This record gives sequence, C-alpha cells and structure tokens, in this order.
Amino acid sequence: MYATFDLDRPGDLAAALAILRTKGAVALAGGTNLIVDMRAGRERPQRVVSLDKLGVLRGIRQARGQVTIGGRTTVTDLLLSPVIAKTAPALVESARQFAGQMVRNTATVAGNIACGSPAADLVPPLFALDARLTLVSARGRRTVPIESFFIGYKKDIRRPGELISRISWKAPSSRSCALFYKLARRKGDAITVVGVAVALDVERGRCRRARVALGAVAPTVFRAREAEAILEGQTLTPELIESAAEAAAAAARPIDDIRASAAYRRHGVHALVRRLIGQAWEKLA
Repeated sequence: MYATFDLDRPGDLAAALAILRTKGAVALAGGTNLIVDMRAGRERPQRVVSLDKLGVLRGIRQARGQVTIGGRTTVTDLLLSPVIAKTAPALVESARQFAGQMVRNTATVAGNIACGSPAADLVPPLFALDARLTLVSARGRRTVPIESFFIGYKKDIRRPGELISRISWKAPSSRSCALFYKLARRKGDAITVVGVAVALDVERGRCRRARVALGAVAPTVFRAREAEAILEGQTLTPELIESAAEAAAAAARPIDDIRASAAYRRHGVHALVRRLIGQAWEKLA
C-alpha cells in the first residue's frame, strides 16, 4: 500500500525546484527506485514532484570536447546515442547490463547515481570518465566531481531540494580505452556482485592516466587509487598488471550477503581488474 501524498507535475525547472524546497518533497524521475521504496514503506514522502515534463533535463550532446547528458536521460537513451557509443563505450556496456528493457526505458542516469547504491551499474564507468555532476536548487547551482558525491552507504552531499541536473565529462582521446564488466549471478536483470570499470590513456608507449573504479565491494563505488598509481607512467607488463590487480583487491571492503561472500567478491575484483587492464592495454599497444 502507498502512503498518502500530493503529486505535482511542474512545467518548468524553476517551479520544480521551488516545490522541492518544501518539507517532505521528493523528486520523481524514472521512479524505478522511488516507487519500489514507497511500496515497501522505506520512503514516505508528503509531496512527489514528477520531472516528466522537464525536457531541459533530458538529452545528450557533445560540444567543445565536452560530453553532457541531462539527469533525466534514460538508460535506453544511452544505448541509442552515437555520442555515447563513441565517447563512453564502458558506459554503453553498463547500460546493456542494466536491469531489463522496460526498466531501461524508464530509469534515468541521475536516478541511478542518486539512489546511492554501491551496486549501481552506471556509476563505475562514470568514475572512470572523471565525470562531474551539476547540482541545482532554488538557491543556485554547483558542480562537483562524481567521486566526491558519495559520503557513505546511500548518503551523498546533496542539500535539501537539490537535483542532479546534468552529468558531463571530457571526451577521451583516440589513445584511450575504457572497459566495464558486471559480475552477477545471472545474465540479465540481476544485482551486481562485483562491478569494475577501467580506463587507460597511453602516450609514447606509457600509461599516462589510469582509472580503476569498483562497485558493490564497499559502502560506495570508489577508485582504487593504489592500483592506478602502480600503472601511471609505466609501460605495462603482466607483472605490473598483476600488482595493480592485487592492490585493487586489497582496497576492496566487501561484505558477505545472499549474492556472494566477501572472499568471492575480493577474488572477483582481482580477476576482473587484471583482465580488463590487460585487454585495454592490448587494444592500445
């Protein structure tokens, strides 16, 4: 049973932000998390502010070397976009693995970020892209790196009434490669057991930039910075890649739950980081 609530469908962003300032108001984008939580009694909002009329929050564009997507852009939008296919193939792969077709048609990028789950599929590739989030409210706007957004399990830095209006990143060079792998208990419509995204930039035969982002193995998605430091500035060898994989596994803080043991998750991190870094380096070299 749903609790009683008021539903608002504002026609412009300013009106939506004004309503979200009121106590007990929450934003509704795709609703694939919020509606489930409301039905389960985990969320009991007094006002639900639907964003479905706000076309300004949806879309994908590339300009001046920057890729920008609106917060209300859906997972299916990602899969259909030639811009995303070219500039963020790891994000495309995570979108392919995201739930089922009906959920992908509704679920939004900002919603997947804002839910705060460490198993959120889209978040590790966005970490690997060094994505930045624009947060807007009736008081103004600010931009923050995605890696600074999460402060704990399902906790983030948003202030009351703030929305993720857009996500942006610098378009990668032709000498870069990004990969993503989702380990789950079945092929489709499954919660992530381990999610790994890696990105490498190569210059003159050396790894100039490395990103290793891990999901579902800590209270939040995070970067394995020790692993990145092992790779950067180096010509990668199997030994270096193995060291980076070991460092990533050591940085993980997994738990035992119904989907997997902590030991299995840590082993998955090691195996997947080693595999993806090796594949990315082979493509670039």
